[in-house]
Amino acid sequence: MPMDAGTIESMIKESLPDAEVTIQDLAGDGDHYSALVVSRAFAGKTRVQQHQMVYQALEGRMGGELHALALQTSTPKEA
Repeated sequence: MPMDAGTIESMIKESLPDAEVTIQDLAGDGDHYSALVVSRAFAGKTRVQQHQMVYQALEGRMGGELHALALQTSTPKEA
């Protein structure tokens, strides 16, 4: 069963409360999204570490309920 954009956004914000999250459904199928996540929590982290933080927020749903997520992360200074 696909995830909706609101659920993805809520899960990310629960894990990264200061995050600004923009979700876009790329295919209109609830399965392929892009996400822009801006958070101070990313400061001093590599891009890989930033992405891992977002994937952890999604609690293992990547590859199951959420098939594809094109992810962009940054700190507010980089945005």
